[in-house]
Amino acid sequence: MSKLGGLTAKWAKSSPFKVLPREQWARQRPTYKDAEPAIIDAALQRSQRRPTGNWYAFASSETIRKRPHGASVGGVEVVAWRDMDDTLHVGPATCPHLGADLATGTVDCGALICPWHGLRLEGGREFGWKPYPAYDDGVLAWVRLDRIGGEEPTDVPVVPARPEGASMHAVTRLVGTCEPSDIIANRLDPWHGAWYHPYSFAHLDVLSAPPADVDLAEEQDRFLVPVTFHIGRFGVPVVAEFSAPGPRTIVMRIVDGEGTGSVVETHATPVGPGPDGLPRSAVIEAVIAHSDRPGFVHALRARPLIAPFMRGAAARLWRDDLAYAERRYRVRSRG
Repeated sequence: MSKLGGLTAKWAKSSPFKVLPREQWARQRPTYKDAEPAIIDAALQRSQRRPTGNWYAFASSETIRKRPHGASVGGVEVVAWRDMDDTLHVGPATCPHLGADLATGTVDCGALICPWHGLRLEGGREFGWKPYPAYDDGVLAWVRLDRIGGEEPTDVPVVPARPEGASMHAVTRLVGTCEPSDIIANRLDPWHGAWYHPYSFAHLDVLSAPPADVDLAEEQDRFLVPVTFHIGRFGVPVVAEFSAPGPRTIVMRIVDGEGTGSVVETHATPVGPGPDGLPRSAVIEAVIAHSDRPGFVHALRARPLIAPFMRGAAARLWRDDLAYAERRYRVRSRG
């Protein structure tokens, strides 16, 4: 074997990348017979019965820093900021004085100052203004809204298990005209991946799916999917597991292959009605990548350069998947 051939063979064994042969999209194996609507609907209905404690993911933790951050959750305008100890505070975005938007205010020494008349809020109950319970898991910011949640409240949200050890994360947020259940239903249909996203997925199969007629425990309610992630002409083959720990959350976890333990958390948060009266929902997706390879530590140092590419890839995928979710909502509404 030549020196070049030996190096090529060594790289093939040590690298997670595989050269993907060129394939015609229309020549893929059709998956419509496997993607039974009853299986998808049953998995969705089971997810909708799981508790949330009235918690809603509404932003990336990193977006809430030195300036107030405004968001709408279920039609409720909230404002978030951090105090001097970096503690997250969330409350109504309407100033109790004359109704100014507190998200347009300023943070000074950890206090939120209204831009209209200088009303100063330290984060506690004052001037008739009452904060909401808030939680920062290090990747996402959460708020508990008991009035719109309507469930038994819990002290903290249900945060999916994340990789142990060093990891890199990036968070993407997009908004579509649909309800959260339409977003979750999209991810409970893994069969559409290679057809609808040929730029991202290849060689996708569904090894196992939960049955449609059984009320499963959460730990058994899983889709097991071998898939190859596209990176140009190269691909990374893995086995992924899809599960829905709650009515507004779906998790893809790599259980075998490169990056085992890495997760993609997709949170579907109701925003409220748009100007047309139709519902808007936000996709808030956290990609949390992990690798046991020694070189991963160098990637961590390059996170400021890598994270924008991670967000871009997720945004491209979700622009298509939101079209799926929006179409599902329109068909469902007509029905």
